[in-house]
Amino acid sequence: MTATPTIREGMSLDEFLELNAQQPFELINGERIPLMPTVYGHSEVIQIVFIALYMFIQARKLGKVEIETTFIVRDQDEANWVKGSRVPDIMVYAGDQIEQFKATHPDYRERPIPYVPDLVIEVVSPTDKIVELDTKIEAYLADGVRLIWVIYPHSRKAIIYAPDAEQPRHLNINGILDGEDVLPGFQLPVAKIFE
Repeated sequence: MTATPTIREGMSLDEFLELNAQQPFELINGERIPLMPTVYGHSEVIQIVFIALYMFIQARKLGKVEIETTFIVRDQDEANWVKGSRVPDIMVYAGDQIEQFKATHPDYRERPIPYVPDLVIEVVSPTDKIVELDTKIEAYLADGVRLIWVIYPHSRKAIIYAPDAEQPRHLNINGILDGEDVLPGFQLPVAKIFE
């Protein structure tokens, strides 16, 4: 009896970069998910949240915050093998991970970030499909993201996910997004996002 060969999930970093240049995508559970165009309201919410995070993080030198930047999940045994990729609307790296990345990769401007972020923020756009969003949240949690905020501009609410939480927390317009142990002391009222 012959053993069935196992199919390796993912692709080489070179192939990933080449295919992404043709059509940007996220790689989730072995499937390429094309990135969809966004609308202005989506970008407006991203800017508001980004600025609040940026001001807080920069003043305290807590790490880096990025907008719509690709991070990859690498194979443990082979650094140039991409098992997955995500492009969050906003992501935060606590500490000096980004500085380490830049210091060890002179070509860092041409590479995706090879580290999983600590905080991810997704702003739901009219083009987003809920099933794909749920799959992406599950992937973030499996990747090791410590805190996820999903902001719904249309209904002016947010949902918070964390790996150790049994249930996601739902916030209405009166709720406050909290940095918890990822960004201690950071708070952003949901209402401020939609002023």
